[in-house]
Order: sequence, then C-alpha cells, then structure tokens
Amino acid sequence: MVLGIESSCDETGAGIVSGGRLLAHVVASSMDEHARFGGVVPEIAARAHLQSFTPAIKEALAQAGLGLRGIDAVAVTTGPGLSGALQVGLAGAKALAYAAGVPLYGVHHLAGHVAADTLEHGPLPDPCMVLIVSGGHTSLLLVRDLVRDPILHLGDTVDDAAGECFDKVARVFGLPYPGGPAIDRAARDGNPCAVAFPRPLLGSKDDPYAFSFSGLKTAAARWAEQHRRRGEDLPLADGAASLQEAVADVLTRKALAACRRYDVRTLVVVGGVAANSRVRSLAEERCAAAGIELRVPPLTLCTDNGAMIAAVGDLLVRAGADPAQLNVSIDPSAPLEYAALHPEPTVRRSGSATKAAK
Repeated sequence: MVLGIESSCDETGAGIVSGGRLLAHVVASSMDEHARFGGVVPEIAARAHLQSFTPAIKEALAQAGLGLRGIDAVAVTTGPGLSGALQVGLAGAKALAYAAGVPLYGVHHLAGHVAADTLEHGPLPDPCMVLIVSGGHTSLLLVRDLVRDPILHLGDTVDDAAGECFDKVARVFGLPYPGGPAIDRAARDGNPCAVAFPRPLLGSKDDPYAFSFSGLKTAAARWAEQHRRRGEDLPLADGAASLQEAVADVLTRKALAACRRYDVRTLVVVGGVAANSRVRSLAEERCAAAGIELRVPPLTLCTDNGAMIAAVGDLLVRAGADPAQLNVSIDPSAPLEYAALHPEPTVRRSGSATKAAK
C-alpha cells in the first residue's frame, strides 16, 4: 500500500496505489484563489497546501479503508515545482513516513504524469513514446522501464510550454484562468482553419523534436490586437479553435515522427494539456492512420494528482529500489533523468552551499 503525495503547484493531491490498482484519489485545488491574479501565486499555493494537506490524507485513507498503519510506503514529489509548495508536501510526507515507520520515496513530478497512464491501461510497453504536455512542460521522451532505466529526452520546449501558451493567450483573449479549459470551451463553435497561426519549429532539421510556443503566443496576441485596434469584435471562437489546432498539430506531428523514427508502436500522451479535446482527437486520428496505439489517461488523472505519485512509488517498491533518507531535500528545477528523485540536502559553509554527506 503506497501513499502518494503531490504538492508541486496549486493542487494538494493524495492517492493510494497497491499492485498497480488505484485505491484512493483525492485532490484539493487552490486554483480559484489564483484566478484573480491570472496565474499561480507561489505563497498562496504554499499556504493552501498547509490547509489542505491533513484533510486530503485523511480522505484518501478513508477511501481506501485504511489507517496510517496500513500504509507500507510513502512517495512524494520532490521536484520540479514551486519551492514553498514542494517543501510543504515533503515535510508532511516525512512526518507520515516516520510516524508509520515506513520507507519514503522521492519522485520526479513528470515521471508521475507518465505513471498515471498505468493506473488506467496497465504496465507501459517497453519501449514507448511519451508526450508530456502541461502548463510548464512540453517534452517528448523515449521510455523503456520507467523506474529502472534512464529516460531519454528526444525534445523539450525551448521557451513557453503548450499549457503556458494557452494560459497567456487566454488572458489576451479576455478568457478566465486557467486558460487551457477556457480556450477549449471557446473553440467548440469555432473554425480551426479561420486563422493561419504559425506551426513553430515544425520543419526544424537541427532539433526535430524540440518545441516552441512563444512565437505562436505572440502571433495570437497580435491577431487580437489588430481586431481591437480596428474597433472590431474579436471572433473569439475562431481564434480559440485556430490556436488549439496549431498546438495540437505541432504536438501530434512531432510525436508521430518520433514514433516512426524510433520504431515505437505506442504513444502515451500525459499532462494537463492531454485533457484538451482537440489534442486528444487529433492524436487519435493520426495514431489510427499510422497504426500506432494511443494511450491517454482519463481526464481526472491528466492534471496534477497524488495518485500518479503513488503509482511511481508502487513501481519503485516492486522494483526493489532504495528509498530516500529522511533528510531528503527538494529540487525545484530537477531535470527528468530517472523516476526516483532523492536530492541531497545542502548546508551553508563559509558562505557557500555544499552537499551534505549522506
């Protein structure tokens, strides 16, 4: 029985997984508190985690019909994410692991997104291509054994991630935060071919699997400004549909090209933007045409949650991985190299930070 805890941004997540089965899934979001600022405010997020942590853990244990003594391991996100938010989750996870006398595992947040799919579709094929698309990350990965093998980055975003592009353009369009769902709703009645938005880096030969959405964001902002400068009503539905189409087109073209290049027959699409209706539908169309299996988690497992962290912890336990020490720290900017993330704490000596001995 592995308890997973996620607190990297504005969701306090708690989940319990055993043998690949999801037994509990609780998410407390502070999104409404950030909406008036148009984005996540780190201090507000950290304080919200403090308030939500204990109720979320209690509810997860109740859903699974367990007491704390029924937990065999605790897994927690140790990076990347907002520093204050990560600290809250890690401090709580340490306390629970110590009180229950069970091992603690530090987990990379993005590996959690990958593992979320296993809760719906079972073990990941070896190999598989994984497209992670979220507010802060857009990455194309070649994954073999998620918890034993290094994760090969084929491409990452060089500037704005896809979800960040949606959030920023939504603000320009006068839509509420979070921008991704707002863009998706506005696009339902729009023409995806109405505006010829650019497809950034689609023809790049030097770095064929890299992503860039900053230019697309700027093009959408200029399009909106031109209409307003002329005193015209913004054709919101067409703009949203065209923006969404451009993002989905770039994501799926690059992912399918990587599948062909590396002879991989399964594409897994995860992360918050995997909930976008056009990204999902275009991926389905193109994978079906190419004879590639598409796996996308259910909507409730696409956004940040504790169940995905528990899923990684469950895999680590079953693989016999070494747990972290209770002095494990956080790494807010951790690169995704392995699913387990056990950063060593740092101490100040003579004015400089040095790694503490284990």
